[in-house]
Amino acid sequence: MFILVYATTSFANEQAIKGRQQIFSQNYKIAKAVAVQIKGQKYADAQKSLLEMSENFTEVLDYFPEDSKTGFDTEALPSIWENTDEFTTLMQKASYDLTVLAKKLDNPSGDLRALQKELMWNNCSACHDKFRAEH
Repeated sequence: MFILVYATTSFANEQAIKGRQQIFSQNYKIAKAVAVQIKGQKYADAQKSLLEMSENFTEVLDYFPEDSKTGFDTEALPSIWENTDEFTTLMQKASYDLTVLAKKLDNPSGDLRALQKELMWNNCSACHDKFRAEH
């Protein structure tokens, strides 16, 4: 019985960690694509990408159960579970800011690189600085 419970818990732990790693990896690839799309003035493509990233930031919150703090090369720091409300708020802010950026591409004007930094890259940095181990 112990082996079955341990195996089930270990599998759930692995699924959570690998799931969040996949989402964050996907968002990084999308973010790089968004930079190229905006530079190339492919705003409709960038909007679609930004909205996908936004959904991912909402979805990723389901991938941090209490029993997924360690193992499987996780780079998540204990501060995620110690400051759950702050982490959740940051993920929600990142999601919202991406929708704002997508909406601004309806009528693009001004310094879009600065806007992209403010509404996309700064959220990535804020999370990495507090909630992700350096690798």
